[in-house]
Amino acid sequence: MAGQMGQAKWSAADYAANSAVQQNWARELIARLRLGGDERVLDAGCGDGKVTAEIAQAVPRGGVTGIDASPEMIAFAKKTFSPRRFPNLRFQLMDARRIRFRRSFDVVFSNAALHWVDDHPAFLRGAASVLKDGGRLMVSCGGRGNAQDVFDALRPEMRLKRRRPFFRGMPMPYFFHAPGDYEKWLPATGFKTFKVRLAPRDAIYGDADAFKAWLRTTWLPYVQRVPEESREEFIAAITKSYLAKHPPGARGDIHVRMVRLEMEARVEGKAAL
Repeated sequence: MAGQMGQAKWSAADYAANSAVQQNWARELIARLRLGGDERVLDAGCGDGKVTAEIAQAVPRGGVTGIDASPEMIAFAKKTFSPRRFPNLRFQLMDARRIRFRRSFDVVFSNAALHWVDDHPAFLRGAASVLKDGGRLMVSCGGRGNAQDVFDALRPEMRLKRRRPFFRGMPMPYFFHAPGDYEKWLPATGFKTFKVRLAPRDAIYGDADAFKAWLRTTWLPYVQRVPEESREEFIAAITKSYLAKHPPGARGDIHVRMVRLEMEARVEGKAAL
């Protein structure tokens, strides 16, 4: 979504309908920004645009630009959040590894996107280059150990003889880093002060159908390697395997143990956070 993600093709409408968990995390991140209302904000990996639109509403005297490497996502965002309704909001097709703007921003924001990017230092260099002196970087993405229980349910299904050819030679499509990685990268890319941590978080899905919709929507690098006529069977098998070890709660809801890499930083030259 934000940068490199192989040959997977997003369905922006499906993502918009099945990303309430990501939206809730984004709202928590936005609250931590304590926006004054006149900031210029860059949302890296904006996806379907709904979070970017919420930021735009929080800065009525400022402006927000959402970027994404997915043409499907950008087209959906432009159609859904028109300039007539959101005059301080714009969307642009751009790879998070190659951020280039003539203007500068007060904030670079990214939620639930950077684990799709294979070169985080490139993102950091781009973010630093477009931030004003003292500008802030606020990020939450998948961190080291994220969704491990889902991978444990997924891998045996991939290794079945009838499916093995679809996954032969497949590289890891997600890039889950640890704080130590960022503690090296941030100073080298222009950020003097920063905080980085891994935060365990549960993602909660209302029932098995909601869990399947999440797999169908965001585990595209795996799902789309399976022939289309077999994808629902593949998703159902992963779900069955996951629920065998992690049964639903009393209300039928399904919990997934996630690990978020949370980071806030400032470009060099301003006081510590």
